[in-house]
Amino acid sequence: MPHSPASGASLPSSAPHPRAHTLSDFDFALPPELIAQHPAPERSASRLLDGRDARPGALPVDRIFRELPGLLQPGDLLVFNDTKVVKARLFGNKPAPARGATSPIGGKLELLIERVLTGHEVVAHMKVSKKPAVGTVLQMAGGYTAELLGRWPDEDGQLFRLRFSDEPHKLMEQHGHVPLPPYINHSDNDDDVARYQTVFAAKPGAAAAPTAALHFDEAVLAALDARGVKRANVTLHVGAGTFSPVKTENLAEHRMHREWYDVPAATQQAIRDTQANGGRIVAVGTTTIRTLESWARSAGPGLSGGQTSGDTDIFITPGFEFKVADLLITNFHLPKSTLMMLVSAFAGYEHIMALYRHAIAQRYRFFSYGDAMVLERVR
Repeated sequence: MPHSPASGASLPSSAPHPRAHTLSDFDFALPPELIAQHPAPERSASRLLDGRDARPGALPVDRIFRELPGLLQPGDLLVFNDTKVVKARLFGNKPAPARGATSPIGGKLELLIERVLTGHEVVAHMKVSKKPAVGTVLQMAGGYTAELLGRWPDEDGQLFRLRFSDEPHKLMEQHGHVPLPPYINHSDNDDDVARYQTVFAAKPGAAAAPTAALHFDEAVLAALDARGVKRANVTLHVGAGTFSPVKTENLAEHRMHREWYDVPAATQQAIRDTQANGGRIVAVGTTTIRTLESWARSAGPGLSGGQTSGDTDIFITPGFEFKVADLLITNFHLPKSTLMMLVSAFAGYEHIMALYRHAIAQRYRFFSYGDAMVLERVR
């Protein structure tokens, strides 16, 4: 993990802050024991910090996630990310050097699949002591191979393009491991296979879960239906780059990773209908927000047309003008992360920092397997 959550300055005060935020503004000290290592026994039994009221002096309300349906109104529209986490972590070895080799295999390596291309090709992060040369055939655990084709998306790219000896999704399912985040310190097990996945996951391709949606179970979904809250889906295949640190103090110098998204026609229409009828758009997770706003910034008046599918590298920081979501359900995020910047843009920097101080004082559980909060967009 590139940034220790136990280090860094205390949470900033809620005093007025200049508009031009820097990386240090989003740092805070988090007791390491608050980093959730396992999910709550029941999905909807996690805690929910109700931070919708951003008025000065207003106090957040401590709730349980299963109370969420009562906070929404008939005619509201919940938008979920229906991506499915694949077993994207794969292990293998480099071939041994030919001269004096006593074993057919060389040093160990780890691949984290970022996306699947055509022709058995993948794009991946590679963890290895010394990067192999282009053309090297890697011997992967399970008996298949991966030929290194080059860098991606260009010769200076940080990712690698490889060709597997069989269909990638099949190999990941047979030989892969759940790509748990770097701050979770146990190896994946059967519980992670079930719980690091939403109950409505449908479209394989994610290297990380849309974690705000992990709290929804069938009982909560049924209660939402009974209340007249509608549902729609988008897809954003979350990449491992979501955990990448911002390294530049000047936020304008940071370049976001690319992720593939899709906003189906039915979801576009549901959003337009909801807005026309006075309902609210409730985004479940930052990945959903990034998807909706990526589409919206290219769409015409009334959210018509636009780029409804493709790659996005949208970077949302304070000052961003949101066009779609009215409410956001989200987990608690890493210090100095792009997601801290996104939620600060959505609900207000001072308000978010106050909510985080409250969450730490009340011992909320943080990050992917942690608790959630609900926010209202600052107007």
